[in-house]
Amino acid sequence: MGRGRLRIHLGAAPGVGKTYAMLAEAHRRVERGTDCVVAFVEHHDRPRTEALLQGLEQVERRRLEHRGGTFTEMDVDAVLARRPHVALVDELAHTNVPGSRNAKRWQDVEELLAAGIDVVSTVNIQHLESLGDVVESITGVRQRETVPDEVVRRADQIELVDMSPEALRRRMAHGNIYRPDKVDAALSHYFRPGNLTALRELALLWVADRVDAHLQQYRAEHHVSAIWGSRERIVVGLTGGPEGRTLIRRAVRLAEKGAGGEVLAVYIARSDGLTSASPKELAVQRTLVEDLGGTFHHVVGDDVPAALLAFARGANATQIVLGSSRRRTWQYVLGPGVGATVARDSGPDLDVHIVTHDEVAKGRGLPAARGARLGRWRILWGWLIAVGGPALLTLLLSHADAELGLANDMLLFLTLTVAAALVGGLAPALASAALGSLLLNWFFTPPLHRVSIADPRNLLALLVFVCVAVAVASVVDLATRRTHQAARLRAESEILSFLAGGVLRGETGPEDLLERVRETFGMESAALLERADDLAPWTCAGRVGAGPAPARPEDADVDVPVGDHMALALTGRVLPAEDRRVLAAFAAQSAVALDRRRLRHEADRAGELAEGNRIRTALLAAVSHDLRTPLAGIKAAVSSLRSDDVAWSPEDEAELLAGIEEGADRLDHLVGNLLDMSRLQTGTVTPLIREIDLDEVVPAALGGVPEGSVDLDIPETLPMVAVDPGLLERSVANLVENAVKYSPRGSRVLVAASALADRVEVRVVDRGPGVPDAAKERIFEPFQRYGDAPRGAGVGLGLAVARGFAEAINGTLAAEDTPGGGLTMVLTLRAAGAQPGPAGSDGRPERQTT
Repeated sequence: MGRGRLRIHLGAAPGVGKTYAMLAEAHRRVERGTDCVVAFVEHHDRPRTEALLQGLEQVERRRLEHRGGTFTEMDVDAVLARRPHVALVDELAHTNVPGSRNAKRWQDVEELLAAGIDVVSTVNIQHLESLGDVVESITGVRQRETVPDEVVRRADQIELVDMSPEALRRRMAHGNIYRPDKVDAALSHYFRPGNLTALRELALLWVADRVDAHLQQYRAEHHVSAIWGSRERIVVGLTGGPEGRTLIRRAVRLAEKGAGGEVLAVYIARSDGLTSASPKELAVQRTLVEDLGGTFHHVVGDDVPAALLAFARGANATQIVLGSSRRRTWQYVLGPGVGATVARDSGPDLDVHIVTHDEVAKGRGLPAARGARLGRWRILWGWLIAVGGPALLTLLLSHADAELGLANDMLLFLTLTVAAALVGGLAPALASAALGSLLLNWFFTPPLHRVSIADPRNLLALLVFVCVAVAVASVVDLATRRTHQAARLRAESEILSFLAGGVLRGETGPEDLLERVRETFGMESAALLERADDLAPWTCAGRVGAGPAPARPEDADVDVPVGDHMALALTGRVLPAEDRRVLAAFAAQSAVALDRRRLRHEADRAGELAEGNRIRTALLAAVSHDLRTPLAGIKAAVSSLRSDDVAWSPEDEAELLAGIEEGADRLDHLVGNLLDMSRLQTGTVTPLIREIDLDEVVPAALGGVPEGSVDLDIPETLPMVAVDPGLLERSVANLVENAVKYSPRGSRVLVAASALADRVEVRVVDRGPGVPDAAKERIFEPFQRYGDAPRGAGVGLGLAVARGFAEAINGTLAAEDTPGGGLTMVLTLRAAGAQPGPAGSDGRPERQTT
């Protein structure tokens, strides 16, 4: 049985028509004979959506009781038993009612997919987990119900349901999305044109990135090397020279001309000789391109033009930006240069821009180092000089009228031998020396045209010529190899300096390092494998690139051990042995980065444990007296009542019983706050949000204070608030009890409420001593008591619990000075309708978990 396929209708905001599109798709499938059922769809009283539900089979929902209310959720067991070919599941990010089979609806969907059932679902862009902070900065609303990005990315199909902000606001104004009493608040808050435009851009860019990832995967699987210009990608070729900044800015301007343009700056270091690149200048250019939104890449390549074109085609780039050559005029004798070669070989699908700059024709500074790893053309030219040069020189000297003498002839042949060594290496130079000695003997040493030599001095001269030629060729070849080694070491040191700098600054994680090594050596994938001991199986601690990670280091093309139980595994091609030194450094740094990440996680856990230990220490210190005091009073009163030595009057007995009751109340209040704080610390508070009037909640919160100590001012015209009534009542109760405790005798606490835009504020005003500005935040920390409060006044949890519950219901709690003296606690709540509900909903507040 295969896994089912997931199709998601993605929208930028509630009301764009995701559920409508999903139901329309279901009708088309049913008409084609597909077995399609509605597992869970909310129509939210929208007539057109409700009409589309007609004619579709609906699986009966499961009913759940929670806090006195009845709720319905998708019945996963019933859908699995029905086993349709396609199931419609609305609101993928929805949080299920406590007691459901799974905590989140996307987990229900995973069960259906695992059972082989295809699922069509809906979700809004603001419910993606990675975009929570961005959405909050745009709309001011923190989405509590989210779905992991990976769940949506794994979908087989994602269809963007798009609508312009103006059209969506018209739908809203016509009452097609929310009820008429909620339209004005929604249009003035969440559904502002700027908010909708920003959310629409987020949705479009997110889908575009996923499409780009699918395109890259398709190109890799089908070995497509041609460039598909689906979006502008501009590669900037850097040399490490001062012109790089000009090229980067020019490329960024080109990218800005088209939406979604991307800039990739690449520096290619020759392995057979390094150009005069300044590490400091490269670091500046790297910072510049990253600040402008591009990426920097460091690649090693023997042939710079070929490596640059290979990188551009691998990145599916559409344009290459290069600077005009800094070489002087005479240096063009050595070849056409990188720019001309790239422009010639780029082909019709890759545009090349040659940008002028202030450094044109000013020279490249230090000459490029030559190496021993010669290209095919260098070796060919070396042999041509070694073979053709002596023959051509012999022809010229044979037809020359002037007789130069044997010594000068030998110097000319020796010059050709040195040239062959410089161009082609040792082998062509030795061949040139041997051929030159034979030609000198045959054509220029008496007797001519014979192998024999008549004069012994000429024989000595020829032997000296051969020895000098071999010695010069050997020295030139040795110098070339030494130069190559120095150049390679310099290239390696530059790569390692970039590596060490990023690691020491803590900017590079294991995946970043793996991507760098994969990119630097042109591999298909890189993975970091580890195991617990010699007998344990290998596991993948991190990987980048296409294709699956190798199961063992032996399965990779290149493996570099890191210690006894870790290895860096690369696939793509076999690398030369001289590259393993740099690979070993990358492997060691990857292991360090992995260990640092794990240590950071352990440090975070240790911090949490330390904070918990601090809380427990403060708890023990705080309750050591506050628990014992009421217990001591209760015990003393009970002992007195049970004593047979004293005859208590009815008034005395009543007073002792009142003391027992008061102590029990104090203990109950203390234990309640401790339990509430424990729930907040462990994140187990689960609000049940619903719409309610404040005058139904606030009066009930005053039961713990003396009668007549509080004045209420709750206007009947206030809008309803979207809260958990129980949590709001506890929060207000703690605020009022704290205000009454610190208010002067005979002074009454004022509890007033007012509406402000899309919010409702509850103010608890006292005339007590007040709190300095520096301590206004500290009073909300657990076990904090300000001033000279008596020890029996509590353990300092009331305000901490009040703020925790306020944040759990999407509110805020802050302290302000009361004009004329005292402290005012401001509890800000969201008015009903101010915050849209889950994807595709009509704005009813969603259940949230804190």
